[in-house]
Amino acid sequence: MFVSKKVIFFSLLTILAITFFNVAPGYLEQQFNRIKPHEKSDISEQASALHQSLFIGDWHSDSLMWDRDLNALSDFGHVDVPRLQLGNVALQMFTTVTKSPSGLNYERNETQASDNITKIALVQLWPMATWSSLTQRAIHQADKLHEFIAENPTNMHFIDSKTSLQKFIDARISQPSLVGALLGTEGSHALDGELSNIQNLYAHGFRMMSLQHFFDNKLGGSLHGTSGAGLTEFGREAVQAMQALDIIVDISHSSEQVVRDVLALSTKPLVISHTGLYGHCQSPRNISDELMQQVAKAGGLIALGYWDGAVCDISPANVAAAIKYGVELVGAPHIALGSDFDGATEVAFDTSELVELTQKLLDVGLSESDVRLVMGENMQRFLLENLPD
Repeated sequence: MFVSKKVIFFSLLTILAITFFNVAPGYLEQQFNRIKPHEKSDISEQASALHQSLFIGDWHSDSLMWDRDLNALSDFGHVDVPRLQLGNVALQMFTTVTKSPSGLNYERNETQASDNITKIALVQLWPMATWSSLTQRAIHQADKLHEFIAENPTNMHFIDSKTSLQKFIDARISQPSLVGALLGTEGSHALDGELSNIQNLYAHGFRMMSLQHFFDNKLGGSLHGTSGAGLTEFGREAVQAMQALDIIVDISHSSEQVVRDVLALSTKPLVISHTGLYGHCQSPRNISDELMQQVAKAGGLIALGYWDGAVCDISPANVAAAIKYGVELVGAPHIALGSDFDGATEVAFDTSELVELTQKLLDVGLSESDVRLVMGENMQRFLLENLPD
């Protein structure tokens, strides 16, 4: 039977397209979310027993940006539900990246630079609405999380209130492998310039919103932008609207002047969901120790990450050293974990290997009570105090 060259051509083209859109997303993530090859550390009986008794929480993971089933154990990336369970993680804040400038760096990014997330959205076949709307990109990622939870309710619960968090904590006593998931934004350009989208995102489950990412936006200056500006009037209105809804304000990536302005304006404690400490790692990614002390003095939490921009040396021993520095700078009740897992970062351990960090925290001399606070009890307390009822 005769088959025209045109039919053969379009058949091959279809096969190539199907192959590309099935293979490319996973390949893409593997290039960005790396784990440095390493040998397992020797874990003491003390560290192992302590780790299994901890309530662990992480303020920042960008896993929803990628085309990966978080209910399945994966051999790439940093976070999925099975690995959270292996690491004894109780709470994971999933943050939604909606725009990231081409040529991304920690020192200067133009607001109008071409956008990397548009390319990711196209390769991963996100809905057409996400191609032009940053709000829809955040909602798409939120919908993915809600779908994962609906498919796996015995292992993951959604947390959006004090009540749901307390129910989760109570349930975890008899089901210690339960994971609680929360939603936050990576920058408030996800509002698409409209204050009404704060309520819109709240309705989709967002309970934390950061103000900036790698570029200046309508709310104010980024630490990595061009202006160094503080909060705009729109930014002031946005912060007030967020706090009226009991949305936690995250000042990661904000310019130092924005941080000062938010501290002066805020009626509630703030979070820095993923950062390092400048006195420990002199990186342009980190704001001054003096501002960190002001955030803590106002009741805030500083969540420390595991990647080079935050801690310089990504070894578990040095991440522990950064945490110890933070405890000495602002006190253990104000330090938490903010991994930036799956945020186009290279790390020395994934979430299943967090016992390595517990061991190193003991090695640098933190008390067991301080380890408990830093690893997650501070996050639990903060959320119980600041989530909506």
